[in-house]
Amino acid sequence: MTTSDYRKAIVQLETKPAKLSKYMKHNSPKKRTIGIGKRKCRKCGRYGAHVRSYDIHLCRTCFRDDAKLIGFKKYS
Repeated sequence: MTTSDYRKAIVQLETKPAKLSKYMKHNSPKKRTIGIGKRKCRKCGRYGAHVRSYDIHLCRTCFRDDAKLIGFKKYS
């Protein structure tokens, strides 16, 4: 079985409980504690290019869209 998203595989294996338990044992996504995989944008869910300053937690594109609403000014 080839799938890019583990949730699709779970839906397919719901009728086969033995295979589902084996699949979940070996292929369930790992809980991230550090790194880029732990932090994601609050608005769109993107992982890369993350602005964490002032506890904003937005990606750079969402930050550019919402910067004026938050209260940031562009000086250049």
